[in-house]
Amino acid sequence: MSSAVPKKFSGFAPESQETWEHPKLVQYDPKPLLANDITIKVKACGVCGSDCHTLSGNWGPYRRPDLVVGHEIVGEVIEVGPDVTEHKLGDIVAIGAQSESCLDCNRCKSNNEQYCHKFITGTYNAPSPRHDNYITQGGYASHFRVHQHFAVPVPKNLDYEAAAPLLCGGLTVYSPIVRNLNYDLSDKVVGIIGIGGLGAMALQISHALGAKKVYAFSRSDKKKDDALKLGADELIATSKKGWSEEHLDEFDLILNCASSGKDANFNPFLRVLKLEGKFVTVSAPPLSESLSLFPFSLLGNQATVRGSAIGSIKEAKELLKLYADKGLKPWIERVPISEEGVHEVVTRCYKSDVRYRFVLTDFDKLFG
Repeated sequence: MSSAVPKKFSGFAPESQETWEHPKLVQYDPKPLLANDITIKVKACGVCGSDCHTLSGNWGPYRRPDLVVGHEIVGEVIEVGPDVTEHKLGDIVAIGAQSESCLDCNRCKSNNEQYCHKFITGTYNAPSPRHDNYITQGGYASHFRVHQHFAVPVPKNLDYEAAAPLLCGGLTVYSPIVRNLNYDLSDKVVGIIGIGGLGAMALQISHALGAKKVYAFSRSDKKKDDALKLGADELIATSKKGWSEEHLDEFDLILNCASSGKDANFNPFLRVLKLEGKFVTVSAPPLSESLSLFPFSLLGNQATVRGSAIGSIKEAKELLKLYADKGLKPWIERVPISEEGVHEVVTRCYKSDVRYRFVLTDFDKLFG
């Protein structure tokens, strides 16, 4: 079943990697509709730091010359394959950074699709095994096609534009919080490093889950007012000498959301963990950067250091429900989609000049 699906989709792509910050409107062939696929008409798309890293070449070369990015997508279902049972025409759904996995391995069957060991298809710039290795295109576009499993229903009482950043940025921080601390944080102390696109939502989520205390870590106290409004109980300025001595043996979990680890000293964060406390990083900086830790920092409290990818589809549904039930919204700046609008969001996002997430809007006005 379908309703007015064009033969070609339209989206914004740079003419070359050298001109990545100036995407132009292009048309391209969509991947074929398979039995479990749906097509959505895009209504909004969040802007992730991953988009800028991909466009600028920080994460490697383009896999297609007309690359369209965007993996915080919300849209209306306008076409469903014959085996689709999870969605119907007219539904509003959201898609994050993953568009496929095998759905058959033990990881996929245990709500760990994001760690599938057979194949994981990114929402853009990735080959799709089910579609003859078609290189996927993202959500800065008129339409998007995806396997039904990876589309999440948006609650009716949640602003769909505000929901967009939850599907990547929000999910990326929600998953390690609930996986490491479970769902009741009433006796837990949480620290969030970096008050940016990820950290802002991590503060909201930790507070919404009832954490005993939520700290924001930042180099200075410049963002203190924002941190407290987002859900932090206190901001710790890490440029202040002696901060780690003041907070020894205090944290159950410290989540690193900093956009870069360059010249950062993470060893003091390990010192302030409780016995068997956890330091989890979700930071995905340029490939040239690495995370440096002093081995003896791990020994004094049996600290665990972990990484975490995006969350599962189960967790995405939980997260949207949490925001809907609590009446929460990420802090976003809405920018109408156009060549000028896309240029603005990718250049400002690259400079971290946003409070705290961009969302491209007004797709209907441009694409009809």
